[in-house]
This record gives sequence, C-alpha cells and structure tokens, in this order.
Amino acid sequence: MNSPTRVLPYLLAFLIPGCQSHEASKPSADYYYLNPNKRLTTVGRVAIVELENDSSYPQMSADVTGSLFRALQKRQVFGLTIVRRDDPSWRSLQLDGDTTYSPDQILAMHETMKCDAILLGTITEFRPYPHMTVGLRLKLLDMRDGQLLWALEQVWDGADKAIEQRTKSYFKAQKGSGFAPLQEQLATVSPLEFIKFVSYEVAATL
Repeated sequence: MNSPTRVLPYLLAFLIPGCQSHEASKPSADYYYLNPNKRLTTVGRVAIVELENDSSYPQMSADVTGSLFRALQKRQVFGLTIVRRDDPSWRSLQLDGDTTYSPDQILAMHETMKCDAILLGTITEFRPYPHMTVGLRLKLLDMRDGQLLWALEQVWDGADKAIEQRTKSYFKAQKGSGFAPLQEQLATVSPLEFIKFVSYEVAATL
C-alpha cells in the first residue's frame, strides 16, 4: 500500500529490533501498521500459523485462519501456506504465538518453516450473538531480518452502523446486482459470511 498509515500505540509493542468482482470500500487505516521501509513484493513465501483463540469457540481457529488464507490469496501479494498448530515442525519450535521473539528464535523459525515471513495472531474475541463480533490481533514478521512488516488489531462489531454498512457494501460487490435484502441480513448474522467480510478487510490493508 503506497499511502502512509498511522501506527497506534498498542502496535508499538509488536516492533522487533532488526536481527473478483467489483471492489468494496477500503477499511479505515487507523487500526493497522504497514512498515514504510519494507516492500511486501519482495516477500516470496509467507507461512500463516493457525491463529490462537481466546474465544469460547474452538472451531474459529480453523475457520478464521482458512478464511484469511483465501482472502490473502486473492490479493496475490505473496505465496502462502498454512501451518497448523499441531504440525510437528511448528511444535518443535516450542514458541508462544503472540509475543516478541529473539534473533535466535527468528532464525529457528526461518530455517524450520522455510519461508520469508510468518503471519501470527490471535482471535481476541468471537461472539455470534446478540450480534456478530470478531476481534483479531495479527502481525507479519520478516524472517530474513526479524523486522515487523505489518500489524493489525481490531474488533468488528456487527452492531456498529459503519461496520454494518461496510458489510453490506462488501457483499453487494461480491454478489452483484442480484443481492437481495434477505442476503443482506445473512451477511451480518452468519458467522461464516461475516468472517469472509472480516478477512476481506484484513487482506485489503496489505
């Protein structure tokens, strides 16, 4: 993304010393960070580690990770692969998924996962009722030098009017002119459909 973005205070903790159819409206730029000194086009392969899950719905780890994978694939910024948390290669590293890492740990990840960057994160919340709510905290680390490439932290609350409008705009763009009122409602109450929208907004920041 060429335009500069603002770094929120909570994203500073992520920093690591060096070691389709019609397009819906873009998300707000105030909840993510994109390193202005890095070019994502130089990243060849990214491993998406299955997200940690702080919600009460275990299945969301696989569902959200898979949805993010598909949304990022459509962006065609870099090659992608999913690494499950029970993958022997990942488990052998014995790392916490949502923390900072030492240069030695970065090197170990680089050698073990055989990728240029790794996407890690947590589903901070998920609630299907009384209205759809999804919270994510994500970061993309460059395995070649340990620097932060991108980070995001946001809660998508289906009761928020701005979120509701962006959700409808997204699904109208995806479904075309045949998008019916009933489908509009489904977009804001169906977990899988809402996760598709969230994944689209995440991918659009890269």
